[in-house]
Amino acid sequence: MIPAVGIGAGLAAALLFSVVITGSPLAVLLYSAAPLPIFIAALGWNHRAGLYASAAGALAVTLGLSLPAGFAFACIIALPAWWIAYLALLARSDESGAVEWYPLGHLMVWIAGTATLASVASALVMTTDYETYRAVIARIVDNLLAEMVRSKMVTLPQGKTAADLSADITPLLVRAVPLGIAASIVTTISANLWLAAKTVQFSGRLPRPWPFIRSTTLPRTALLLLAAGLVTATLDGFVGLAGASLVGALLAAFMFSGLAMLHDLSRGQAWRTPMLISVYVALIVMQAVLTPLLALAGMIDTLLGLRKRAAMPPPPPQA
Repeated sequence: MIPAVGIGAGLAAALLFSVVITGSPLAVLLYSAAPLPIFIAALGWNHRAGLYASAAGALAVTLGLSLPAGFAFACIIALPAWWIAYLALLARSDESGAVEWYPLGHLMVWIAGTATLASVASALVMTTDYETYRAVIARIVDNLLAEMVRSKMVTLPQGKTAADLSADITPLLVRAVPLGIAASIVTTISANLWLAAKTVQFSGRLPRPWPFIRSTTLPRTALLLLAAGLVTATLDGFVGLAGASLVGALLAAFMFSGLAMLHDLSRGQAWRTPMLISVYVALIVMQAVLTPLLALAGMIDTLLGLRKRAAMPPPPPQA
């Protein structure tokens, strides 16, 4: 049963991954859901089903597309989904028999770590020469900036040309691309994990009780990792790329923690609903502004334990 479920999930994930070559917006959306079948198999049956899915999907992509594509599927989609699902179902029992499940904050750190590795792997799939990688990304950024200027999305100062804009901005954007890729991978993994867990819960196969997501706080170790990433990001080559990827992944994880803090601290408040609606709307229209603020809130919460200080009293005991 487990091999059949895993192989079926792997083939479904491979199909979702492969449609991205069409380049359509729908294909990009389907590509984002590629980890979902693997998550469902690993959470609903066990992690071995996730391994079968990873192997079957990687083999299918290799045979259908190419060996580099199969490697990309395994490193960017399949193995991260299997590993995160495995950690999500880890548990231990104390002497009284109470079960302690793997904390969500630690799980978010692992999601950031796997996103970092996936971001580096995506660059290595492109090329193993860092200068070639920089040249490819710079060309993509230059074309994007030129298109933005042509479509009047960007207004140039008097006397400035698109080439001048590229010369000023492209080097910075090239350094920031791994940061953005890793952050997007964290978002994709987290969204697919939540959706898969909800699906498996509805089927009655989820072995873990549904956690109180609003209480998610990253451990202080994440702050040390963020500092290490900032230092490493100043280096050249793929080592610096890995550092920038780690920074982007952890900032995304802290952003989710900051968002969870808003949900948690606003429980029972009359202004909760309009505040949350405003925050989510702002995340759509002012993402570049609000995301760093939420990440900063998550970091402060991790460092100072804001939610512990403002903890709500426990509900009254039932009669």
